[in-house]
Amino acid sequence: MAGEWSDKPLLELCSYINRGSAPAYIEAGGVLVLNQKCVRDQRVSFLEARRTDQERKLVIADRMLQLLDILVNSTGVGTLGRVAQLVALPEPATVDSHVTIVRPDPAAVDPRYLGFAVRLYEREIEALAEGSTGQTELSRARLGAFPVPLAPEKEQRAIAHILGTLDDKIELNRRMSETLEAMARALFKSWFVDFDPVRAKAEGRDPGLPQPLADLFPARLVDSELGEIPEGWEVKPLSDCVDVTRGLSYKGSGLSDAGVPMHNLNSIYEGGGYKHDGIKRYDGDYKSHHVAQPGDLIVANTEQGHDRLLIGYAAIVPGRFGPENLFSHHIYRVRLNKASKLTSDHLCHLLNTRVMHDIVSGYANGTTVNMLPIDGLQSPLIVVPPERAIATFSSIAKAARMRREEIVEESRTLAALRDALLPKLVSGELRVEDAERFIGRTI
Repeated sequence: MAGEWSDKPLLELCSYINRGSAPAYIEAGGVLVLNQKCVRDQRVSFLEARRTDQERKLVIADRMLQLLDILVNSTGVGTLGRVAQLVALPEPATVDSHVTIVRPDPAAVDPRYLGFAVRLYEREIEALAEGSTGQTELSRARLGAFPVPLAPEKEQRAIAHILGTLDDKIELNRRMSETLEAMARALFKSWFVDFDPVRAKAEGRDPGLPQPLADLFPARLVDSELGEIPEGWEVKPLSDCVDVTRGLSYKGSGLSDAGVPMHNLNSIYEGGGYKHDGIKRYDGDYKSHHVAQPGDLIVANTEQGHDRLLIGYAAIVPGRFGPENLFSHHIYRVRLNKASKLTSDHLCHLLNTRVMHDIVSGYANGTTVNMLPIDGLQSPLIVVPPERAIATFSSIAKAARMRREEIVEESRTLAALRDALLPKLVSGELRVEDAERFIGRTI
């Protein structure tokens, strides 16, 4: 690994290249199985993984994943060619037959350098596919023969360090954002679903809150139409609190890279929360009631199938798209009316709780496409706490949400920097010392 840059076939830089095997799926236990859904946005996600039964079908040792293995999706239009490197392995895992394991040989290449180099060529790897539409396959032979630029050994380590530092910071930001969201959801559930502080006070226990917060909650539960609720809290239909508007029914010809930002079905995560990469842009005609502003609540009203993974879930429009955006007909905009004590943050967390989502999404109907009528966001009864309790939670939740928006912007800047440096460093166009100086001026 000395000298100048050269191209090497991927096979010569690896100790193992092969697909996984078809699993014997089980619901619990066994070995974790990563699939094509787990390789997305150049990172490995374990959320979509399943499990295989080792007793029914043994996974051979070579197919058990190792840290810094590179995973390449190897079947299917739209998924084939996606690349990610395994930088964390929380438990023993393998891959199914649609994913290829590319295991760097440390004697031939710096493993993390190779991960970045292969990521650089996702589109070229996708073009290696063979077969008809819907049946495309990436063969081991074609992938193994793919030429990869090989930097000198010292340069490899330096490139891996620079790009890895940026990647690690982006991953740290992602985990911090998830933690902030999880904390806000847990707090909402404790205060407004499980009524933990009220139950503690009713049983003579310390609610575990500073006195000003403890004083927000009564010491008794009473019966209501919704079961036991804190004394003095109200039960109201959602229609008393909100105005619901359906979004713009647009034509595909109006979509444009330079148009007005338009929130759509892909702007809301399954389970709730705003998905920043889902934005579309529209340059056709629209009316004032199709406009959404930062802080508005949006709710998914459409879903393919009937699993209710997305329909009925809510998100809050972020500020990064400017003061005036659009929202599509697959989205409801939910605004609080003047008589409401609620806030957007409180209502968003309420709609994303399991119990409330089950109620709202239960109004959905349809055959192939499931649709949520406006009644689903008007008819359900909700518990309305006192204004001070709502305001206290909302100030905490909003602070967490705004910090998450800052994290998104920071990570986008880091990702743009990484993506700009990657081809220049791997090709040798930009040397490491120059990149370090550039990064020092940028971040």
